[in-house]
Amino acid sequence: MKKISLLAILCFSILTVKAQEGLNGLLRAGVENAERFSNDFLKPGTNGVVHSLNANWFNTADVKPLGGFEISIITNAAVVKNEHRAFQMNIADYNQDDYDFTVEFEDGANSKMVSTVLGENNPDIDIIVRSKSSSLLSDRITLPSGVGGDLDYVPSAFIQGALGLSKGLEVKARFLPKIKADDIEGSMFGAALQAEFTKWLPADKVLPVALSGLVAYTTLDARYDLTESSGVDGQNQRLENNTDTWLFQFIASTKLPIINFYGGIGYISGESKSDVLGTYIVNNGILPSEPIDDPFSVSSKVSSVRGTLGTKLKLGFFRLNAEYHLSDYNAFSVGINFGFR
Repeated sequence: MKKISLLAILCFSILTVKAQEGLNGLLRAGVENAERFSNDFLKPGTNGVVHSLNANWFNTADVKPLGGFEISIITNAAVVKNEHRAFQMNIADYNQDDYDFTVEFEDGANSKMVSTVLGENNPDIDIIVRSKSSSLLSDRITLPSGVGGDLDYVPSAFIQGALGLSKGLEVKARFLPKIKADDIEGSMFGAALQAEFTKWLPADKVLPVALSGLVAYTTLDARYDLTESSGVDGQNQRLENNTDTWLFQFIASTKLPIINFYGGIGYISGESKSDVLGTYIVNNGILPSEPIDDPFSVSSKVSSVRGTLGTKLKLGFFRLNAEYHLSDYNAFSVGINFGFR
């Protein structure tokens, strides 16, 4: 589980993991251009993390009675589609009148599909940065690639607990303890409240199905030390990420003794923000080699409807569930659950 969870935390920082010289190259094209490119480059990865974090918040619409509890070990995966592996880079967006240089593709193209953090440039794609004051000053930069075909899904994993309250209410919490490995550290926490509407009806005991609603909040914080991998002189270089996400879900399920089926429709809202912090001194470029402090921040937002289908097997205190979600990033999840009542 630790390796799976670390991979989710790492997703936003693959820019520096896959291409150690990538940040140096992007900063040589100017801070504004580095920020613009990094935002498009990282967005599919961070959005995939948001969808992955929101899977398996529930495995039934039938909430637990007062004092009933369940402990779960959950593994999620958001599926990476081909459309998440590349984005259209329009060269005009990187040439502003107040810039001291121009940017162009090596082959003169006006726009081109280039790799995101989840894709790969094969062959490499180069851009040329030219000084407006002197045609003799230019710089060639190779755009960074992502993970290519090595990552077909964005994973997450955690421990989750659920406790039944009175009046058809159930509270849940999931967490990933603070993990630190090499230059990476991160943690995750989430909480949810589920309310079963059918518990409020007089005929609850005889109804064959349960209907409920759920609201869940999840936050993930991570930090990656860039000192050894940025390829840029400087100090205290790091990438810090914060991801916050909300899930609003309507749930329906059967109420059978052993095997049950559940599903519903929900809405995911989330934002992921990554800050490149520290001091950077860019060398071998057409720009002056002056220190740059806290160069830029990038962010992405998710606003997506989601459909869910799942099944749950219950054998005494042992339960096993599996589910699939249809959304901008399809996702699947498996949970091993141990519960009472």
